[in-house]
Amino acid sequence: LRLSKLLRGRRKLSALIMCVLLLAIIILPITNLIVFFGKNSASAYSETVKFINTSSQGFKENIVDRFAFINQESDGVKNFILNITKGASDGLSKGATFVVKGTSAFLISLLLIILTMFFFFVDGEKILQKIKLWSPLSNKYDLIIFKKFREVSYTAMISTFVTAACQGFIGAIGFMIVGLPAFYPGLLIAFFSLIPYVGAMLIYVPIGVYLVLAGQVAKGIFILAWGSLIIGNTDNIIRAYILSGKSKINPIFIIFSLLGGLTLFGFWGLILGPLILSLAATIFHIYELEYNGSLEK
Repeated sequence: LRLSKLLRGRRKLSALIMCVLLLAIIILPITNLIVFFGKNSASAYSETVKFINTSSQGFKENIVDRFAFINQESDGVKNFILNITKGASDGLSKGATFVVKGTSAFLISLLLIILTMFFFFVDGEKILQKIKLWSPLSNKYDLIIFKKFREVSYTAMISTFVTAACQGFIGAIGFMIVGLPAFYPGLLIAFFSLIPYVGAMLIYVPIGVYLVLAGQVAKGIFILAWGSLIIGNTDNIIRAYILSGKSKINPIFIIFSLLGGLTLFGFWGLILGPLILSLAATIFHIYELEYNGSLEK
């Protein structure tokens, strides 16, 4: 809307610029990053195998002995480490393969998203007017629902990036506490936090495990604990706090809606879950306004 005003009401040009910016700033960088990590995961696994096989004595003295409490032989610990590395490598490779092999489907989906967004930018207000005309509710209630939909969806989208930035900042603090470089790990944590479930873990888990295996056990355990307890729980808490202000719903129900949304809808559940909850609360509020005189106090 601001861009449209700046361009003197040229809504189509404004919509086109917004779609190009979305494509250039968010979609393409994320896709390229997935492909990059997928391509390099295989070489990372090969380097791990080479390191373990060419330094058997050093491996025995510096790494295996640290796991003496689990009563495992050297080969067992080697296989354990290699299996973890292999699993991570396969996961990243599959993600990249999916993007590369599904290029045609991905491009079609991307085209549909951009086209849909373009026409919603241009004719969104007209579409809402039609929905308001067809709705069986009175116009004042339609406007309440539209307003709630706009507020919660906007806040849910913004909270995704705010939460990612907070997780990156908190992750950087953890690295600073143990005396490690903090800027780039924090930046990577913030970026990968946009990926549900395992986002930030892709950064702090390998670093923590590496520190443990390299002999800096205390630092490694601290990074792993800081990541799982602090960074991991920051997501739902901050997001629920931000959303509760706009939706006027208790934060605990927002947390439940986020968890349920992720389970049912995946990444988009971070937006759809709170949105469904908020719209349901709005419907009950409209019911309360309409039948307030006949409801029991």
